[in-house]
Amino acid sequence: MSVRRNEAGAGAGMVLGAAVLWGTVGPARVLADAPLSSAALGGWRLLVGGLVLWLVAGRRAATLRALRDRRALGALLGCALATGLYQVTFLLSVARTGAGLATVVALGTAPAATGLAARAVGGERVGAAWAASTAGSVLGCVLLLVPGGRAGGGADGAGVVCAVVSGVCYALYTVLAKRLIETVPAAHPPAVSALALTVGALPLVPWMAAGSRGLGHASSALLLGWLGLVATALAYWLFSTGLRGVGAGVVGTLSLAEPLAAALLGVLLLHERLGATAWCGCVLVFAGLAAASLPAGRGRGGGARMHGRGPGRTAGAPPPVSRGTSPPRSSCPGANAGSPSGRSPGRR
Repeated sequence: MSVRRNEAGAGAGMVLGAAVLWGTVGPARVLADAPLSSAALGGWRLLVGGLVLWLVAGRRAATLRALRDRRALGALLGCALATGLYQVTFLLSVARTGAGLATVVALGTAPAATGLAARAVGGERVGAAWAASTAGSVLGCVLLLVPGGRAGGGADGAGVVCAVVSGVCYALYTVLAKRLIETVPAAHPPAVSALALTVGALPLVPWMAAGSRGLGHASSALLLGWLGLVATALAYWLFSTGLRGVGAGVVGTLSLAEPLAAALLGVLLLHERLGATAWCGCVLVFAGLAAASLPAGRGRGGGARMHGRGPGRTAGAPPPVSRGTSPPRSSCPGANAGSPSGRSPGRR
């Protein structure tokens, strides 16, 4: 059990690190002020990050053989399309609404989108925790979008729509990547992410070519260096490696680091101003997302119960006892009072 806990802790740390790095994308875009369109910048970011990650990921041949499975190819293409669309919509939202608000709205819609996508793709059940998370996040986003929420006026409607779409794409990538890792264990997660990033850049090639002149500016080179190497290659390596040992509910909670990092950088470095109502909205978004993780943290294997379709026993559960065989009893008085055998047979 200690090995499993260590693996889960390491995976959570990796996902948390990836979320923090992704939170720097919006502020970096605003600070650099590079002469690149959102589509061109997103495409170059995916291409640079995907190629670098492919070179350092390892197990490339084994991954390619594993991905010959038709189910794996479908999930890979879905990840690629979600990644490409996310880049365009998120960077457009940053340009129109600001880094802090774009990130908060995108991640505020992710819980509902993740629950619906997990239900549609994997048949996972959604319960009270998911409903509470969704309600809190939606209410928080409403407070963020009211005209008095942001100092200086209301939010841009088109930018908000782009942020919502990017949140849906974020959820689709998370669900499909998790499904791909579970169905094709032989595929190396960082190599799979590298392929998804590279393929996701292909639809953006026309915009990349049209904006190629902007690559000669120093600001563009610095921005692409940060986004491609750090906020993409390193971030996706951390995320894909940690995703294997962390449940989707925990991933949703750890993703709070992304809007938190973006909001703090937006206020501290970009001098963005949020009114009292917007700050209340931020708190509700964070509280709503955190509510989804509470059941997973109670009891043994709580996180695994959220994904009962997965193979193997629930994490931390006792070994099965054959029918007709009594479990060994301890000679110590009261040692068996709380043993698993005292539970009802069908209880999980």
